[in-house]
Amino acid sequence: MKIVIPGGTGHLGGLLSGALGSAGHEVVVLSRRAEARVPGARTVPWDGGGGGAWTAEVDGADAVVNLAGRSVNCRYTEDNLRQMMDSRVRSATAVGAAIAAAARPPKVWLQMSTATIYAHSFDRANDEETGVIGGGEPGVPAYWGLSVDIARQWEDAQRAVETPDTRKVALRTAMVMAPGRGGPFDTLWRLARWGLGGPVAGGRQYMSWIHDRDFVRAVEFLLVREDLSGAVNLAAPHPLPLRAFMAALREAAGVRVGLPATRWMAELGAFVARSDTELLLKSRRVVPGRLLGAGFGFERPDWPDAARDLVARSRAGRVTSSIRG
Repeated sequence: MKIVIPGGTGHLGGLLSGALGSAGHEVVVLSRRAEARVPGARTVPWDGGGGGAWTAEVDGADAVVNLAGRSVNCRYTEDNLRQMMDSRVRSATAVGAAIAAAARPPKVWLQMSTATIYAHSFDRANDEETGVIGGGEPGVPAYWGLSVDIARQWEDAQRAVETPDTRKVALRTAMVMAPGRGGPFDTLWRLARWGLGGPVAGGRQYMSWIHDRDFVRAVEFLLVREDLSGAVNLAAPHPLPLRAFMAALREAAGVRVGLPATRWMAELGAFVARSDTELLLKSRRVVPGRLLGAGFGFERPDWPDAARDLVARSRAGRVTSSIRG
């Protein structure tokens, strides 16, 4: 298959393009940086929206997997939120226009979305059929609704484009846990190693996650399952409260102590790290109803097992880097 990946130079793009390239697919990454090199892929420049020579790569491709969008790992300032919105909606609209105009449109368009679209929830799991979309739920900071609105408009941009010959899937993706710098696992593992991996604000909030290899396998599954379209949750089937999540990570890392953090301590830490507390304080209890219903089998459905694998691979990577250095 020829697979075009807009925004494929980031953390998830590297995972996906490397795996798809190794599987024998022709992978074309669209990037703002013409000099970017992604293992297993050919890079073509684009500006994140509009037309251009890149549209020729879409015409005749078998699939498009659009990952483009500004990282959420930042302070949720008004300017950053606007950039998140603009980069997501603009890129989805541009990809949709290229598909609609193609003489030989791709058979499938997988569009990145986010599990953050669901409501902050402790007592119920959110699947695609019965899940509650967030925004305006009581007892949470008002600005959390803005990230839900970004997710809604992101999906709306894909839904609005008429692509009668192209199946469309919105990937409502939980935190993808993978070794290496640039992802949430690296941040959480460092906190655990420093003895700071305890519960935050009580630790009742749920963590939804997916192991990196299951993320890749789920994308590969959705590329070929012609009966699946619309929103699909990419999350492991067993989310768990942050307190239990961090305890399992500490055990995998061989760390006995995990100091707890209050909400204000989390706010201070997020400010120093130039991130936002929503990433840890919002309770994301999301389950993959449609994947499970379609017969997808997770290799790492449980966090303790996944954490042990990720810690071992991270340590092996550090040793390899040290030897090379």
